[in-house]
Amino acid sequence: MRMHNPAHPGEILSEYPEGRSVAAVAKHLGVTRPALSRILNGRAGISAEMALRLAEALDSDAEFWLRLQAQRDLWVASRKRRTKVKPLLRKEAA
Repeated sequence: MRMHNPAHPGEILSEYPEGRSVAAVAKHLGVTRPALSRILNGRAGISAEMALRLAEALDSDAEFWLRLQAQRDLWVASRKRRTKVKPLLRKEAA
């Protein structure tokens, strides 16, 4: 079941620093401050590499972060106008 407007993973991630600066968390993760800031502000998604880094740093699962991102991506894509695709029918056996 799809959520209605699921949170961007960055919103959830923003609850974890507990008073640490974005720069300090980025340094700890081994990424640039702008890269982490884009995620926290919802302008970039969670990559598989970032999911692994977050899992190690936050004692969580990489799959958790990737599921959040996939849910968000699917919701955003479902809201866009697109050409409908007809079902692909199987050919009848001869």
